[in-house]
Amino acid sequence: MINPDDPVDVQVVKQAKIIDALVRRAGRQHEVGHAAYSAFQSAIALQGQVWAKTRDLERASSELEMLRFDREQTQKNLADALSAMEGGFALFADDQLQVCNDLFKSLVPDISGRILPGLTLTQYFDVLERSSLTVTDSTRTRVDFVEARDGPQGAALHSFVLELQQDRWFQISQQRTSSDNVVILQTEITDIVRKNRSERDDLIDMQSHYLQAAFDNMSLGICTFARDGTAMIHNAQFRELLGLPFTLLQRQTTFSDILDCIKNNGLVSMSDLEGVDNWLPKLRAQGALRERLRRSNGRVLDLHVHLLPDRGFLADIKDVTLESRTTELLERRVDERTSELTDANKRLTLQYEDQARVEEELRLAKEQAEAAVSSKTRFLAAASHDLLQPINAAKLLISTLGDMSRDTHMAQMVDRLEGTFGSVESLLHALLDISRLESSGSDLSPSEFSLGALMEAVIEDQAPVAAKKGVRLDVVPSSVWVRSDQRYLLRSLQNLVVNAIQYTEDGRILVGCRRRGSAVVLEVWDTGIGISNKDQTRIFDEFTRAENVPPGSGMGLGLSIVDRTCRHLGHVVGVRSKPGVGSVFSIEIETVPNRAPTLIPDLQLRDNRDTDMNLITIVVENEPEVLFAMVQRLESWGAGVLTARSTSEAIAAVRELGMAPDIILADYQLDGADTGVEAIRAIRQESGVHVPAIMITADRGDNLARVGKTEDFTVLTKPVQLSRLRPMIDWKTRVGARRPTPAPDKSIA
Repeated sequence: MINPDDPVDVQVVKQAKIIDALVRRAGRQHEVGHAAYSAFQSAIALQGQVWAKTRDLERASSELEMLRFDREQTQKNLADALSAMEGGFALFADDQLQVCNDLFKSLVPDISGRILPGLTLTQYFDVLERSSLTVTDSTRTRVDFVEARDGPQGAALHSFVLELQQDRWFQISQQRTSSDNVVILQTEITDIVRKNRSERDDLIDMQSHYLQAAFDNMSLGICTFARDGTAMIHNAQFRELLGLPFTLLQRQTTFSDILDCIKNNGLVSMSDLEGVDNWLPKLRAQGALRERLRRSNGRVLDLHVHLLPDRGFLADIKDVTLESRTTELLERRVDERTSELTDANKRLTLQYEDQARVEEELRLAKEQAEAAVSSKTRFLAAASHDLLQPINAAKLLISTLGDMSRDTHMAQMVDRLEGTFGSVESLLHALLDISRLESSGSDLSPSEFSLGALMEAVIEDQAPVAAKKGVRLDVVPSSVWVRSDQRYLLRSLQNLVVNAIQYTEDGRILVGCRRRGSAVVLEVWDTGIGISNKDQTRIFDEFTRAENVPPGSGMGLGLSIVDRTCRHLGHVVGVRSKPGVGSVFSIEIETVPNRAPTLIPDLQLRDNRDTDMNLITIVVENEPEVLFAMVQRLESWGAGVLTARSTSEAIAAVRELGMAPDIILADYQLDGADTGVEAIRAIRQESGVHVPAIMITADRGDNLARVGKTEDFTVLTKPVQLSRLRPMIDWKTRVGARRPTPAPDKSIA
């Protein structure tokens, strides 16, 4: 009911009116009350409240007096502070001017009468911008006024520089206070601007001196031009290189004047000034200009003109006489060299054509040679079968003849005949091996196998020969696995053992191997005639024998085949020997780690000549002579023999027999597309029994050996070694358990 902002006397009057109203209300209550005592108590209570209100009013009046005094004192201090400020100050509250100092009004004299309380912020900047003393020529100033009218956002500060007439400068700063009022400060910076301008002029003058000094000491001729083409700064080199008069660059000379002087005085070759009128438009359009100028005194100059950011440009002149002469000399040399190269190219082209012709002839010759090698390979494949077939038949017949002529006057002749055929067989094998190895080793097929089994096989083949000669042949068992071509490694070991038997008259031959790091060394020891150091370096050559070898001891091909085979397989061949003591031949082979030992079947040679086989054997062979010889040999061993020339005849023979045979001996290559593999499968299928089988063939390929492992038959190569055939038949019929026939391997027919 009482406004505390009202003057104290007004509040006192209002308070008295309230007290009177309360007193009258208390009187009315006394009139209508039911007890005088209650009315009296109410009067007493009202009187106490009146006294309390009176004290509060007195205290409030005292505080209001103190506040009025403080306000007046603050206003006085603010006025004194504003008067003492060196710059103009103004406070705008609610977008209206509340207070300012005299300097704020006197900044622009022609508008000081319009700087009054209540003036809005926008009106102030409008009046300031329209003042005749304000310089508003620049776009930046007009933008500053637009931003100033909007005022700073939040607590941001907005400041800009204002230029007045008579080279006066002020910084206008406006900042929004926390109470959303705007404070404007005007600070005169005329002295600072003038000082900075003076320092800048001094710096420019100093830089101009430095720049001029740099220009004067440059080897290039330099000249700068203003936007209108007037020369500004140049050095002496620019004038001297172009041959310009000294006075030409002492006045307001333009770039066009310089070009006219050069053209009119013939300072430069006229051919170099063609299109000189378009130099400046070209410079303006492209930003750069480059011309080669040749003076009458023989000097060659490079003129480079570059456009500067202010649309002026910089021209530099460089003396390139030496470079030009060097370039011309090089160009002449290049032309001469080009001519020489052209001639050389013509000669090379002719040589290339001749070379291409020779290469074409070589290609044709290579194709013919490859065709010849292929033809030879096919011939050897056919020959290895066709030649070995009669030899195989002859060996079988000779063996049978030997048994028949035993203890007769023909025995010695049969032995000589057997030896002769053995020599023919060895020579044929050697020639075939050399031919295959000459075909870049393409017939080699490395695989992993047990070395012990291979050594046992060689010993079994050569034991009868050694026994007949009276030489003891032993082998040290081994379970090591190696990686090599099994067929060729066997032939190499066989050649070494044959050589050892041939050149050992009595004593012992030992075959074994020993570890050497990750490799194994296969060794053949003998107590033969030995080899001298001189002969040890050449015994591996073809048709070469040691000097102490007796005549008629072979053609000297065995060791050559061993050496060539091992080189293709990556094995190392070695020899240690002493004449009269013996020799040690070795082959170093990489081992295959972590392979389990292989069980080697007991095929030790036994004298079975007086023991009958008592077996039913079926022989599948399409060559009549070989078939006849094999039947004679088997019957001499006491076996019952069924013969067949094809798979169909073999099936018919089994049907007629009415039971499964004990063993199958089959040739691989039969008539037409028929093979021994098909014959073995068909016999087993017909009889329902997994009949043991031996494949006797001239084919030495690994594919057939792989199928033999799958189909469970043993492969013996022709001419078959009878010393191994009979033990093999005995072993297979003894341990070959009869079981259901496995699924056939269709990879080979």
